[in-house]
Amino acid sequence: MKEAVREAVQIQTDQLQDSLQRENDEFLRNIDENMKNVLKGLVKTQVKEQVFRILPRVEESVNATLEAEVLTRSSHSSRTSYAIAADLSEMELKKILIEKMEGNKQKEGAEQASASTPSEKATKGAGGCTKGTQSRQQSASESAHAEEPVQTTCQMEET
Repeated sequence: MKEAVREAVQIQTDQLQDSLQRENDEFLRNIDENMKNVLKGLVKTQVKEQVFRILPRVEESVNATLEAEVLTRSSHSSRTSYAIAADLSEMELKKILIEKMEGNKQKEGAEQASASTPSEKATKGAGGCTKGTQSRQQSASESAHAEEPVQTTCQMEET
């Protein structure tokens, strides 16, 4: 009988010990979970505070870097733009020079032709003077032809 009582006491002791161990494990899990939640909350608030303190510095750094990049690019592009503008101006001047040379050749050819044929296409004004107009393209940026006054025959005779 002693043996039976001892076995019964041992069984109850084991059951109580298992029950207490489960309660203890659950209690420790709850404490761990609560600590994790509290730590997450603390970390979030600290991160927010740090971000608000660091963000202006980051913005200043990014803005300074961007300004430096913009200045670098604009200085390169202005040199490039200047070179392009200079090339265009040079091309326009060459074009005008070629047009004037061709105009002079045409005038010489027209003068030789008019010397052999007396018919004139110029209009006669008062006092027997003739006046004509010449058209030419002004530049690459101005696509319309403009009429340019030419000296009258009276003005040519005076000079």
